[in-house]
Amino acid sequence: MSNTFYRLKWKILMIVDIRTYNIIPRKMKTYLSLFEKFALPIQRKYFGNPLGYFLVEHGPLHQVVHLWGFENLADLERKRANRDADPAWADYQERTEGLVASQENKLCKPMEWSEIK
Repeated sequence: MSNTFYRLKWKILMIVDIRTYNIIPRKMKTYLSLFEKFALPIQRKYFGNPLGYFLVEHGPLHQVVHLWGFENLADLERKRANRDADPAWADYQERTEGLVASQENKLCKPMEWSEIK
């Protein structure tokens, strides 16, 4: 896809939720499998497709980083509340209990010249 497509597609975004999950060593395969099967369909239902989903290859290991775009903080909070009320989300959380050591969340506002806006 062209850069123009990405600029147009992401232009409406105002904030990006960058989430970093530190996975218990030797549990990454299990975590990713459960995320793809149970969480991703729910996340897509309420948030749309992620802007990115990454495994950290260099630097701190056992990390997953994903980016989600929202129009504003109210949009994020509304979508999270709807997702959190879905029984399938509680099921996913139960399935992954004990797999995540810690997590970090950052809400970022893209600069005008950023490809993701």
